[in-house]
Amino acid sequence: MTTCSSIIRAFTDPAGTITLDETARHRRRMAMVSDNGISFLLDLPEARHIRHGDGLLLDDGRVIKVVAEAEELLEIRARDRLHLIELAWHIGNRHLAAQIEPERVLIRRDHVIEAMLEGLGATVAPVVEIFEPVGGAYSGHAHGHEHHHHHD
Repeated sequence: MTTCSSIIRAFTDPAGTITLDETARHRRRMAMVSDNGISFLLDLPEARHIRHGDGLLLDDGRVIKVVAEAEELLEIRARDRLHLIELAWHIGNRHLAAQIEPERVLIRRDHVIEAMLEGLGATVAPVVEIFEPVGGAYSGHAHGHEHHHHHD
């Protein structure tokens, strides 16, 4: 089977595209099929977030362009920048994936979190957009948040 073991940013003339939501764009190893039917095995050295516009370089030299699928999200806006920072803190305190921008924060739709944010004075609106959340403090690690415990 054709394999992809690297992601590239600079490429021209892709052999196809693959449309993936945010969850499907955070992978290490997975059988995939491009939008035009090219089958390949994604086999990266470690799990990573694949971004909209990235190229999946196949071992035969072809490139599959990643297209981020629009998702149902919540757009959170605040009274001012300090309020937005406070709202982002509450979102982060609940370990939610968030796309943080200068004037708004985007999160996955969740009616409980929506009610909490409105209670904190946020303006919350449903939107359908590409979701590119901020990588966490552990996003460079293959296994995310790791703990090492010594057991006697």
